[in-house]
Amino acid sequence: MNNDARSFVHLDIHTAYSLGEGIVRVEELAKHASNAGIPAVAITDTLNFYAAVKFYRACIDNGVKPLLGVDLKLGGANAKELGRLILLCRNNSGYRAICGLLTDAYTSEDSGTSVLISKDRIDSIAEDLIAISPGIDGEIGWLLKLGRQDDAQEVVRHYMNVFQGSFYIEITRTGRTGEEEFETQALEFAEHLQVPLVAGNAVRFLQEEDFVGHDIRVCIARGSTLDDPRRPRSYTESQYLKSSVEMNHLFKDLPSAVQNTIEIAKRCNVFFELEETHMPAFPVSSGSTVNELLGDEAKSGLLLRINAGQVPVEHSESYDMRLNREITIIGQMGFSGYFLIVADFVKWASDNGIPVGPGRGSGAGSLVAYVLGITQIDPIRYGLLFERFLNPERVSLPDFDIDFCMNGRDRVIDYVAKKYGADRVAQIITYNTLAARAVVRDVGRVMGHPYGYCDALAKMIPFEVGMTLDKALEQDEGFRARYRDEADVAQLVDNARLLEGLPRNAGKHAGGLVIAPQAITWYMPLYWESGMAQPVTQFDKDDLETMGLVKFDFLGLRTLTVIDWAMKEVNRVRKTLSLEAINLEDVPLDDPKVYAAVSSGHTTALFQLESRGMQELIQRLKPDHFEELIALVALFRPGPLQSGMVDDFINRKHGRENVRYPHPALEDILRPTYGVILFQEQVMEIARVLCGYTLGSADLLRRAMGKKKPEEMRDQRSAFVDGALERQVDLESANYIFELIEKFAGYGFNKSHSAAYALLSYQTA
Repeated sequence: MNNDARSFVHLDIHTAYSLGEGIVRVEELAKHASNAGIPAVAITDTLNFYAAVKFYRACIDNGVKPLLGVDLKLGGANAKELGRLILLCRNNSGYRAICGLLTDAYTSEDSGTSVLISKDRIDSIAEDLIAISPGIDGEIGWLLKLGRQDDAQEVVRHYMNVFQGSFYIEITRTGRTGEEEFETQALEFAEHLQVPLVAGNAVRFLQEEDFVGHDIRVCIARGSTLDDPRRPRSYTESQYLKSSVEMNHLFKDLPSAVQNTIEIAKRCNVFFELEETHMPAFPVSSGSTVNELLGDEAKSGLLLRINAGQVPVEHSESYDMRLNREITIIGQMGFSGYFLIVADFVKWASDNGIPVGPGRGSGAGSLVAYVLGITQIDPIRYGLLFERFLNPERVSLPDFDIDFCMNGRDRVIDYVAKKYGADRVAQIITYNTLAARAVVRDVGRVMGHPYGYCDALAKMIPFEVGMTLDKALEQDEGFRARYRDEADVAQLVDNARLLEGLPRNAGKHAGGLVIAPQAITWYMPLYWESGMAQPVTQFDKDDLETMGLVKFDFLGLRTLTVIDWAMKEVNRVRKTLSLEAINLEDVPLDDPKVYAAVSSGHTTALFQLESRGMQELIQRLKPDHFEELIALVALFRPGPLQSGMVDDFINRKHGRENVRYPHPALEDILRPTYGVILFQEQVMEIARVLCGYTLGSADLLRRAMGKKKPEEMRDQRSAFVDGALERQVDLESANYIFELIEKFAGYGFNKSHSAAYALLSYQTA
């Protein structure tokens, strides 16, 4: 770390994850610090580590040392706030101590609506922490403001004794009320009690010009407006990330307070193991391994499928080969336990009368998943690929999304918590953000505009996933014209840009659940608020994956609840007629009456088929077998509808247009879709058959085409063409086919997901 005497380290920064207090974006913070030559930087968000992983990664990527801390609200016996205290982690033990502290605070029965930390609890974990009383906001500042100088002095002595050379008082010079009086007293304490001082700037926004955006964000959180004369002005324009030069100049009379920031930064060393996977352990009997158990369970499951007539016995050899290949890859990648965990809770749900979906996402492409009962779609029969789910050439965590009946989902989660330990299982946090439309409404209100004015402006922004204000200005002429011609609109939109995408509030992910190999507080704190049934992790799903923790998705699907009710009613009636009960898995998928009913377009209440646009597409296509239901799910999306793919598919099905294949070798791959490249799996198979790709490398090709990075695409084209030429495909055809699949890769859909959801569509019909 830079030892230049002019260096300085900010130790008091609230990011945008101090909800309603800061607007600092952690990625920009790290870049700004790097560009400014700041050697290290700390984040100290209020009562949370929400941004810890994002911040840590951003700092490492930008060559800045990350320091992790938290700003605590202290509480006494009367449950009143006593001021604040910043704790910085000296090491990983200190980090885990804060994780436990925050978890206890949020999950204690008496936390109520306001989370306060008892000083006694802090005293018990002080060993691996550095404490800073943050100026006028700290406990000492509060006591001095009340004229309780003797009590403030006692607090200083207490913390000096508890933290043993690791307690500091922060001095800030931001122009806030009370700072000068506090500094006078702090200097006296430093002289008489020998407590060290540390310079700070109570950073709440990144650059000086961001103050307006910060002021608006505070007003959004407090429900006030900018022109409200009664609202407290708690912040000033000076609370930005000042450079080392600025901070040295500001505290030129107190060089030791600046130097102490460097010394503290040297003492803080927290390391996250971002490359390591923390797979939860599945219990196995003594003398066995998870790999052996998975192999045994999978082979037994395949035999059950064969005996039930669900897998053709004459093709058992090809199923054995595929199964053994998948088992080997899963074991080599270290994911056997993951498959066993999922299979176990899916089986428990089924055994306990909780309907489970047939599959969701790319996991339906795994034969191991099918024979274990995790999914109900035969991947070999429908051309689904394992490597689309788990690619041995690109190691990433598997991710099964499991649909459960809405009424039984929480029971499955309770089962998992009991099996693996409640301290190792938690649902996952998510954040509602200030998205384009919402931020225009919020900012407009804070600026004093009438609701109707703000709402009308917000509704001009296209309603699309991922829409931003900049995209809206590009795409909507009316919105662009108002921004160009109306000064009030321009000011509102420019202010909204400052806040767009920032987290607004925390909530619970719809289905995410983490199972850790040890107590979750070893990795992160938990968060809880009124209205939540269980606490949630303080890291979102992306940060959990970065930390190597394994996420499972438990999704509630009302369709399963409806199907379950309908089947019970059907079988109740059949019982009165002395007829055998129907098992949904045994219902054939080639019933002409089902396809006639679907093709009529009367698909109200049928899963995925009930919208008006879908009904119109169905009547044009008139699907008459299951592969066409699979295609239907994939066709009804903006890309295929706008590209002409849908028209080609329909016209070729009905003989109004000849079916054409770009190369004879691709006929088997494209026959089910009448020569149209509709599925991502088809792109992968084309690369395998035509160019000799492995399915793993073909999946990398598919991903590259989705990202459209020019340099990567040049490399992929070269490999594709070279492979095709080696297999006697002429150069012109090779380039043509590459460009063809490159074009359609952007529209291609995951066939595994389509197949699983098409099965639900069929069952509801």
